[in-house]
Amino acid sequence: MAIGIPLLGAAALGAGTVLERFILKKKKIGIKLYQTVSFFAIVLATLPFLYFFWKLDAGAFELKNILIFIGVIASSLAANLFVFYSLKWEKVTNLEPARILEPLFVILLAVVFSFFTQGLYEQNLKIIIPAVIASIALIFPHIKKHHLKINKYIIAAILGSFFFGLELVISRLILDFYSPITFYFLRCISIFIISLAVFRPNFKALDKKTSLFIFITGAIWVLYRVVVYFGYLNYGVIFTTLIIMLGPIAVYALARIFLKEKLNWKNIVSALIITGCVVYAILG
Repeated sequence: MAIGIPLLGAAALGAGTVLERFILKKKKIGIKLYQTVSFFAIVLATLPFLYFFWKLDAGAFELKNILIFIGVIASSLAANLFVFYSLKWEKVTNLEPARILEPLFVILLAVVFSFFTQGLYEQNLKIIIPAVIASIALIFPHIKKHHLKINKYIIAAILGSFFFGLELVISRLILDFYSPITFYFLRCISIFIISLAVFRPNFKALDKKTSLFIFITGAIWVLYRVVVYFGYLNYGVIFTTLIIMLGPIAVYALARIFLKEKLNWKNIVSALIITGCVVYAILG
């Protein structure tokens, strides 16, 4: 099976995550400002491709599918609100195990949805089982004793991961009516308009260098999401999610090289288990 495109998505996830961390380290860049500007950057990055890859079938305008699209936007907004709330009052390191639950939620929700739809989500245990194992291995390096203390902020972060997972899974219900570029453009411009209206950020905090980095990051996220949507359409939600979980391995490597972050034995074990699960799913 050709997995070059999902692997490209995993690499984009790694690069985008590291670059995003670099930008958010700047004290003057608040989360609300970053979200608004980053979605604007994503919209700008997609514009040149719309001429070549625009697709919006008539089925997208059926009431049922319009409501699903609204559900995608609502899920994304809910996810961001929960994540913002948790980040405001809790340390990022304490929230990390909750934030990386997203792939597990995607897999479990896709399994649930597979019982109510025909052909949109996999039911092959040779893919589902290694995907679940890999998602648990992804969480493993981030669990420490002090993380076991559950509070309302960690619960909010878990809900954020759940709604991000829900957004991705319900997106598959209507992806056939769009090209990946069209769908991501319409999703992001909707979120940008809502974020701009609600957050009303102060753009004076941005300088030219930071703006350029945000645009580059936005372009990387365009590549990542388009690859994810393409993978959903051609390889399946669960298989694509499994391949994309190779992204954290790229994050470990890039963070070690560019951010000088140290790796521990848990990171290495996690990377080996995820790689093994991917290899098993491909060869199986």
